[in-house]
Amino acid sequence: MTNSNPITSAAPDSKDPLVIRENSNGVVILTLNRPKQFNALSVDMLSAMQTELDSIAQDSTVRVVVIAANGKAFCAGHNLKEMRANSDKAFHQSLFEQCSQMMLTINNMPQVVIAKVQGIATAAGCQLVATCDLAVAADSAKFATSGINVGLFCSTPAVAVSRNLSSKQAFEMLITGEFIDAHTALQQGLINRVTPADQLDDTLQSLIDAITAKSPIAVTTGKNMFYKQLDMSLEDAYDYASEVMVANMMADDVAEGIDAFIEKRHPVWTGR
Repeated sequence: MTNSNPITSAAPDSKDPLVIRENSNGVVILTLNRPKQFNALSVDMLSAMQTELDSIAQDSTVRVVVIAANGKAFCAGHNLKEMRANSDKAFHQSLFEQCSQMMLTINNMPQVVIAKVQGIATAAGCQLVATCDLAVAADSAKFATSGINVGLFCSTPAVAVSRNLSSKQAFEMLITGEFIDAHTALQQGLINRVTPADQLDDTLQSLIDAITAKSPIAVTTGKNMFYKQLDMSLEDAYDYASEVMVANMMADDVAEGIDAFIEKRHPVWTGR
């Protein structure tokens, strides 16, 4: 991937950007940039991410968002030192609401969001991986919901993790706090692809290329439909899916796609 137009979100008390934003050909890469703190989801980090995600969600020229990280860790979850320094209930309630809002933004934004996991992802960091629409990981990456080890059950990570793994596999992660390796995470459904670390960018790019080659309206429609129908009964899901498919059929891109298939040529998408 060739990146251009770097944009940064910095904390008021730091010269280093918390989040590095790079834009290229309809792809935005958001890189967590607190490697010494294992890219913990502090209040400032969450705020920086929320600002970027809100901006991207309104930009129809962006097709794919990649969440990456600098350093050895992808994300070690919340900043435990910050949490201990602010022991009042109101702070913790605000923190978890802020984190949940960021996760929901990822689900609700029209773009496909891919986690690029180069290192460990624990607690809310594992939640972030599970929340992303897709995830690719280096074969050296590891995952855990480790709050249980300090007496704190990872309740908010459980929401995302339990929607990726089977209930028994998710509960084992949550109740033991033990790490699983990348290949186990792939087998259990937490991530989509595993690759040697030196091939992670190429693996990510192949996934991006597969998505951006498709009609923008089909991808946006598909993401919204996929998540909305998950909580419906089977009958309601089919009724809703039928309505979405009829509306999708009216799009110019569908006519173009079918014509291109019949004429054995590549479609020219307009996003309409």
